[in-house]
Amino acid sequence: MTEFQERLALQDIDSLRELILNSFRVRENQDPIYVDIGGNLGRIGAPQQQIVFGRRGSGKSCLFVHYLQEHKCDAVPPIYILADEFKRLTYPDVLIRLLIEILEGVPTKGYWWKRILRQPTPTESLIKELRGLLDLAEEAEVTSGHKLSIKETAEAKSGAKSLEVKGAQESAQEHSRSSSFRERKLDTLERHLRDYKDAIQKSLASWGEVNVALLVDDFYLFPRDKQPDIIDYLHRLVRGTGLYLKVGTIRHRTSLIRNDNQTIGVELGQDVEEISLDRTFEDLGATQLFLSSMLQSLAARAGVSEIDSCFNPEALQALTLVSGGVPRDFLNILVNSIDAARAQNRTRWLTPTLIYRGAGRLSYTQKLKNLKDDAGVDVAGLERVFVDLLQFCIRESKKTAFLISQDESQGHPLAHDLIHQLMDFKLIHVVEPDTSAASGRPGRYEAYTLDFALFTEPRRRGIEIVEFWRTDDNRRRVGIREAPAYPLSRALIAFQKQSEQADVTGAIETIAEEDSAQQCE
Repeated sequence: MTEFQERLALQDIDSLRELILNSFRVRENQDPIYVDIGGNLGRIGAPQQQIVFGRRGSGKSCLFVHYLQEHKCDAVPPIYILADEFKRLTYPDVLIRLLIEILEGVPTKGYWWKRILRQPTPTESLIKELRGLLDLAEEAEVTSGHKLSIKETAEAKSGAKSLEVKGAQESAQEHSRSSSFRERKLDTLERHLRDYKDAIQKSLASWGEVNVALLVDDFYLFPRDKQPDIIDYLHRLVRGTGLYLKVGTIRHRTSLIRNDNQTIGVELGQDVEEISLDRTFEDLGATQLFLSSMLQSLAARAGVSEIDSCFNPEALQALTLVSGGVPRDFLNILVNSIDAARAQNRTRWLTPTLIYRGAGRLSYTQKLKNLKDDAGVDVAGLERVFVDLLQFCIRESKKTAFLISQDESQGHPLAHDLIHQLMDFKLIHVVEPDTSAASGRPGRYEAYTLDFALFTEPRRRGIEIVEFWRTDDNRRRVGIREAPAYPLSRALIAFQKQSEQADVTGAIETIAEEDSAQQCE
């Protein structure tokens, strides 16, 4: 066979495969393999407060840790905090822990004499106080007592002979008084916010004019109802100090602002800059180009030339589709597809069939595991909604795409948020954020597709694969306007059925078996 026919069997593909596998290991103490196709590395270094949105596998942690490693030798290196280490702490203990991490990460220059005398610096004193506060109850009954001393003077007079006799007698009486009140940790943190802020300012000023990045990764792991409070406090803490907050999180698993009697949190575009790492199917061509450029950069590092020759004309698009536009899934499925090709001795190039088999090895079970790990108290409800959505699309409508009414989205914000969360967990993908519907259906709609990795060989299941990337003569997406509309009221009912336990894997297998049985008939 020629070299071209054995392209996937060559040794340089082994080098690429190893490089890709190593790129998945992101650790704070090691510089990961990072390909800056979108120019985000430069933005992270800007003196701006920023929120970096990205689904799992989009490169948030890789971006943060690579920036951290690039600047670890700076006079004041970036501060990196991984939320996963503190996600089980209650509020406000999580704030105390964050404050300790921040103050420990801000060194003070010029206090060598204090170290010689074994005296703490201002930040070290605050850290000690915070560690003590961390071990106290969240709210405690405090009794405060004091003594009041009163001196009395007695004077006697002898009157008959106008002889004045003065006798002075002093007696001291002590009265004890006590008062009790409830002391809350949060009140302490608020009272001393200015002290923490001053300590940071003074420490950074001792190094001259420096801008330091505070990288908070996986922010979405904090309790969602407390996220506005956490980011509000951090934003007030660092504002005007030379410390710049960079928060990595998943968009629809994050609450940045809450409006009670006063606004708590931060507002995108006003208080913080938004950076999005997500690549969607709204522009499949641009997403495919981005992922292809990333692969070409990795291939060049591994010494692989003409990486495009590893794909037949349809395979690269198939790889983009089954990856959901997520870089880590794209590379993971690629490695699995190469292994599948070699196992079958089909080493000329990758085909859509091999790509689907590679995606099958990746499996939807990993995405469901991510949902269980990250969704917190919403896990069971989200699983029920997803099972209901699968039944609606596969069993009832026999199509992989569906619509959501924009009018319903306004009337059912909770159910609409559930759809967005399924999208962030990569189980569904947005195709068109604003479209009309065929058959005279009024109003505007959002269009979605089920994740292609759920169907390793979709054409065998009697399901219409809506090829949304194709357009008709009027430049409208094929099949999207004809897709069925999924009622959000139905999603809400599924979410609230607390008595039912959803089995997503079982539901998919049952639907597949029913489809196969129908085809045999």
